[in-house]
Amino acid sequence: FSKKTKSDPNAPALDRMPLPDLKDADKLEKIKALREASKRANLGPDTLPSICFYTLLNSLNHITAAEICEDSSLLGIGFADSVIKIWSLTPSKLRAMKNAELLSDIDREADDVLVRMMDDRSSEVQRTLVGHAGPIYKLSFSPDRSLLLSASEDTTVRLWSLQTWTCVVVYRGHCFPVWDVRFSPHGYYFVTASHDKTARLWATDQHSPLRIFAGHLADVDCVQFHPNSNYVATGSSDRTVRLWDCVTGNKVRLMTGHKCTIYSLCFSTCGRYLASGSADNRVLVWDLSHGYLVASLVSHKGPIHSLVFSRDGTILGSGSLDCTLKIWDFSKLCEEAANEDMNVSHNPDVKTGDQYLLRTYSTKNSPILSLHFSRRNLLMAVGMYEAS
Repeated sequence: FSKKTKSDPNAPALDRMPLPDLKDADKLEKIKALREASKRANLGPDTLPSICFYTLLNSLNHITAAEICEDSSLLGIGFADSVIKIWSLTPSKLRAMKNAELLSDIDREADDVLVRMMDDRSSEVQRTLVGHAGPIYKLSFSPDRSLLLSASEDTTVRLWSLQTWTCVVVYRGHCFPVWDVRFSPHGYYFVTASHDKTARLWATDQHSPLRIFAGHLADVDCVQFHPNSNYVATGSSDRTVRLWDCVTGNKVRLMTGHKCTIYSLCFSTCGRYLASGSADNRVLVWDLSHGYLVASLVSHKGPIHSLVFSRDGTILGSGSLDCTLKIWDFSKLCEEAANEDMNVSHNPDVKTGDQYLLRTYSTKNSPILSLHFSRRNLLMAVGMYEAS
């Protein structure tokens, strides 16, 4: 039997962030995710994850973004020429919705109405989305895979339908390039990071931002939602990491320790820790309860652009422009941190070096652009081959 997770008395109420009601399709997807989780591999120092590496060839340095969706079925790539391409990673091809005339003949009460809405004749392995007027810097799939967000140098964020393969909304508000965009774990909300030194919280059904998180002294380069959707972490060129409350808009944590621009953020599965990767070639791990720096993971020789935790929270993966992927023993780090005195009057010793490093995997000459753990704890990585 798996251990029952204790609820934190300080955790926010489940209804603190208002969310739309779950659709029937969402409920079916959650059931599917639970079935997949039951087949999940247990990871640890003796059972490292299998890795599936996707290498993008003939890119000529034109690839600027890569993302894999939550259920590992879709791969999105953003290009410097403003084009977005979506590939299916499963045998199922990418279908488009039928036209309005054919949709009117469908029985809306049928159990498989969503399947009947799609046109099998339009099946393709890859789809292209065109609309931006500048390089694509980030992509983010909605949890149900029906929508895609893209952030661009043209100062806009676009919402794309992955059923009609068209742009549905253009969000304007930032006045400089948008570096990052992230969907909330529950969908509906998303957060953006920009060169204008702000991060902004949006809802998909509203054109204007709900919150503007201002306070950074330079570009906000990366953002990440907390697993409970109540908080947003931001990483900046001012070398700080900040944690913001989505409901009040207030800054609740300020974490300093990096020496260069912060490019990647990732919350642990339990939500207690935050990992940040930077151009100083280090991964820093923070305890969010007090904002303490718990560990400095030093082993990479290049900027760290991707971080990911395994689904069970035992493994931390980091991908760098030094063409290596590293696996860290996060469960050991947590155990040692928990054994120390973590009261407010005592800042624990920061663990440094590579004592938690389990394995280093080197690519032939492919910087790591994106990392993703599947529901069964298979580690998926995306890299761009650079000919020497």
